[in-house]
Amino acid sequence: MRSLRKTVLLAILVSVVLVLALLHSWPTRAYPAVDVWQRPGLTAERHLEERLPELDHRLDHIPFHVKDSVASLLARNGCVCEGESGGVNLPFAQLLFPRVSAHPLHTAFEASELEEMKRRRAKEYKSFQKRSQTTADVLIIAEANNPLQYPTQGVEVRPLKTIIIPGLALHDLPRDHYSINITATLGTLNIAAEVDGVKIKGDGEMHMTLSSVVLQNLNRQLQFVTYTNTLFHPSTADTVQFDTEGHQAVFTIKIRHGVTPKLYNTGSKGEYNVSALVTIATKTFLRYNKLQDLINSVRKYYPTVTIVIADDSENPQTISGPYIEHYIMPFGKGWFAGRNLAVSQVTTKYILWVDDDFIFTANTKLEKLVDVLERTTLDLVGGAVREATGYTATYRQTISIEPGEEDGDCLHMRRGFHHVIQGFPNCVVTDGVINFFLARTDKVQQVGFDPRLARVAHLEFFIDGLGSLHVGSCDDVIVNHATKIKLPWVSQSESDKTYAKFRYPPASSDATHTKNGLLFFKNRFQCLTHN
Repeated sequence: MRSLRKTVLLAILVSVVLVLALLHSWPTRAYPAVDVWQRPGLTAERHLEERLPELDHRLDHIPFHVKDSVASLLARNGCVCEGESGGVNLPFAQLLFPRVSAHPLHTAFEASELEEMKRRRAKEYKSFQKRSQTTADVLIIAEANNPLQYPTQGVEVRPLKTIIIPGLALHDLPRDHYSINITATLGTLNIAAEVDGVKIKGDGEMHMTLSSVVLQNLNRQLQFVTYTNTLFHPSTADTVQFDTEGHQAVFTIKIRHGVTPKLYNTGSKGEYNVSALVTIATKTFLRYNKLQDLINSVRKYYPTVTIVIADDSENPQTISGPYIEHYIMPFGKGWFAGRNLAVSQVTTKYILWVDDDFIFTANTKLEKLVDVLERTTLDLVGGAVREATGYTATYRQTISIEPGEEDGDCLHMRRGFHHVIQGFPNCVVTDGVINFFLARTDKVQQVGFDPRLARVAHLEFFIDGLGSLHVGSCDDVIVNHATKIKLPWVSQSESDKTYAKFRYPPASSDATHTKNGLLFFKNRFQCLTHN
């Protein structure tokens, strides 16, 4: 009995010491005020000035005082990749107390080829900027007390079509004679009607002048000014200059086709018909026993939902049955290639992505996820995956990009979310979720999955979709994960060994180098930090 008491006391003492050591070494988690204070030879004042757009240098002589709490927030927009150091290496420490680690991505390439990669990446990036940026992205600042009235946004014309430019006028400028100049670069200007007492010069050209001795007549004429796009582009913008003596304004006219909708006929049933709304998609490789368990569990709750299976096994087995589509791929084609194939065959409004070793239960209520997407602007909503141990994961990730310079941008990923969704207390807005999600089919097809990511990939889809995918996560829709616990007296099958070889490559493998190389070159990141 004494021996038992000594053992218990010793265990308690060791636990207390370890906890104290962990607390002592664990730094207080706070956002560091980086960049402003860490740039050598650069004062906070000058750094703040560099972030102000269109500085008026007539005010340079007026001093100012930096407000540290706000200036440090501006500094966080700089590209800084730093990990957290310190702490105690204990079992599960990273799971319980995640630390931020930083990974430079240029290490995916040999030193001898790195400079050439940077050169080619810079060339591709310039080409990308030319394709993706228009004059609508240019910052325009309206002058103070400008008598010119003009539209600041919302003017749009279809390619090679004509519109009336709304809102043009001249106010409160007493003169004997009034003159207005309008200049476009991608189209011509004209008038849809003529007003007496107004002279028009340059109608039908890129530069047009309107003049009159009566201000009211001139303003009436401005109501009929038209713009015709003459240089075709499916999506761009024209910068229009609008000026009178001593005053000038600039506004943009968006030139683009209307967005063609993709609508889905889901039937006339009042409540959600999951079979008409949702297709379940999965990628399988060698694990036919687990795939069959998945199918059986789905059929228990959703007997008529279509299941699409992409299969790149070496010796594929036949998977058949009602509402099952089985597509065979070349052996080992890969994880994201399989996702692309499966998603390409979906014709319903929504696609539910699952792993082939998931098990549906009474808690796998797809109607809840459908309800979220039907009633919100979200494009994709994840659920939760429960392990055999009872641990449930949502794998919520926030993803942010800090702009860098020639070396590329910084990619930051953190566990967490942005805010709770009103009306859905178990759901939040985030940027990345676990491999169990319901999504709008057209949005997933639009982002796509990079087929070069054959072994190690998941969040890369959400990185590619950042800025176009509106992502949520709900922890009250749960799917079970088949147990991965291996009993020592149960031998591993050859298919399991082959699967493990493909599924879990070492960190030094080509799969990891490919992943980092794509982040470096394709996405133009210089480093990645995550916890």
